[in-house]
Order: sequence, then structure tokens, then C-alpha cells
Amino acid sequence: MLDALRATAPGASAVTLAVRRGPDHALLTTGATALEGGAPADPDTRFEIGSLTKTFTALLLAETVARGEVAYDDPITRFLPRAAAPRSRGAPITLLHLATHTSGLPRLPPGFLRTAAPAWYSNPYEGYDTTSLRRALPRTRPHAAPGTRVRYSNFGVGLLGDLLARAVGGGDFAPLLAERVLRPLGLTRTTATIDQPQATGYWHGRARPAWRMSALPAAGMVRSTARDLLTTLDALRDPASAPATVPRTLRTALADVTRPRIALPRTGRRIALVWNIRPRSDRDLYHHSGGTRGFTAFAGFSPQADVALAALANTGPTPSGAFIQRAYLELWALAQPSEHGDPGEGAGS
Repeated sequence: MLDALRATAPGASAVTLAVRRGPDHALLTTGATALEGGAPADPDTRFEIGSLTKTFTALLLAETVARGEVAYDDPITRFLPRAAAPRSRGAPITLLHLATHTSGLPRLPPGFLRTAAPAWYSNPYEGYDTTSLRRALPRTRPHAAPGTRVRYSNFGVGLLGDLLARAVGGGDFAPLLAERVLRPLGLTRTTATIDQPQATGYWHGRARPAWRMSALPAAGMVRSTARDLLTTLDALRDPASAPATVPRTLRTALADVTRPRIALPRTGRRIALVWNIRPRSDRDLYHHSGGTRGFTAFAGFSPQADVALAALANTGPTPSGAFIQRAYLELWALAQPSEHGDPGEGAGS
């Protein structure tokens, strides 16, 4: 399994894999944290996870709802002055719309490409600050009426993180996520900051600088590890298995975040809070992927099949999406009925 994934990540110096099947799990690694001079990679090596960040933002939303601080159907104008909100197009945009990509907001905020162009191949989000975001919001017109169409939006989930921070006291997203989600789950090496060592990312064999998203961290700023991602997937797969120290509100959120919210016509696919759901006979596969200029990430699980898988590589996504496709196929295979309980050979934890 690890070799198959490694083959789809050309240019990576490290690939890590975390696998769960019932009571058995494996943490597998290959390579080093850099092409030259890196330390051996291990299950605690930090990788940028890009849009997998959104699944943590969804968990923060569900936790904040469980506390009674916000509601899914709250309009975003509860947290923004009406004059500072995107232009109305029918019904108001709600927090649930942002978390299910049905807000109608574009993928990126107005004006983003102008500031991103000089750093497009390294750090396109770095120059887009909160002032730019505030100016863009009232100039934004949704492409569709809220709730009528699924349209993937970094802008929307990034805005969701900003609104949650506003709702609970006006602080920043990163410390709020750490306080409410990461630390309670014991994710000691997962952060939305760059203050811990991480693997070097590569794009076409060239080292990339650390990914920064000052205005939209909730959309793609988190770093994590194979071990921490498996811990997270285990808690989502079976909230009852979360440690007794996990607060009641977070335990409620772990169950609520996976509840289907949107059914896509003609495909049978559904969307929970951020998570994609692909029904497969008697077992649903939850999955999401992510990428930055120097990293590719995938995570998925099936509560009914009692399996989970996370895969990380320190090279940017390829146009074919081969690494993500391979990881999904490995998850699908893992979820099939089998007489064998071994998640992998040569596994270690």
C-alpha cells in the first residue's frame, strides 16, 4: 500500500500513511523530511494538509453549535455589519451554507488573483491580508442563491473560520481551533501555525516555502501528522471511543459533523459538514483531500466498515490527482469485507 502511494508522488522525499481496520492500525513511513539533509520521516513528521484544514473548521463549527454560541441557520449578518456582508441574492447566507459549499460564494474572493500573481508558485495567499478580505466582502455577489448549488469555495470556509472567531470573542482562528478541538483531542503536533518543524515541501522538485494564509487560515493553514490524523479519524469514526477527557460539546460535535446535510442529484453522493460522502452498498465512505504548493494530503473513513486512512506526501498535487486517487482506492479496498484483519505489512506504530 505504501509503495503504491509512493509511486504516485514523484518528487516527494517523504510519504506517510496511517491505516485503521477494526482493532488494528498501522503507521507507515518512507523517506526523509527533505531531499537533501533531511531527518528520517516518521509518524510524527508534520505535513501541510491544505484543504483538509476545512474538516477541522467544520468540527469547530459543530463544537460551537453544541455550546449554543451559534446556530447552523444563523445568517452571516449576525456576525458582520450588513454593509460589510456579501451582496444578497435571495435568501441570506448561513453558517451551514458556508460549511456545505452551498453559499454561492466564488472559490476565491474578489481581488485575490491580483495580489496572488507575484507569488503564484510559492505562497499565493500570503499577500492577501484581512484588510483585503474586509474590502472584498461587500463587493462579492454570490454566483447562485444560497442553498441552491454546490460550488467549492475556499473563500466560504475561510470566511466561516473568521466568523466563528468573531462569535466567541473576536480573537484569531488558530488559537480558537487549538483550544476547542486540537488540544482536547490530544493532537499535539497539529496546529494552524508555523511555529513547529515540518517537512520541506516540493513542487516539480523545487523546495517551496512554508504555506501561509493570513486572511483565510480556516481554509487551508493546518499542519498535521499521520498519527494525529488517525487519532482524528478514529474519533470521527466512533465518537464513543474518544478519550473520557474530551468535553461533552466536542463529543457531540464529532457525531454531528458527519451527519449528511446535502444530497447531490443523480449521483447518490452526499455532503456532511465539509466531508464528502460516497455511499457504497452498506458502507459509506467519508473523504476529503488537500494540497498546497508543496504538499498533498488525503483522509477518509467508514463508520460502518470500521476503517480509516490518511496519506501525506511532501510534494504538490499533480494535474492527474494520482496520489489522491490512489489513496481513495486504498480506502475503498480497505472497506471491503475481508477475512484478513491486517491493515498493512511491516506496520509500526
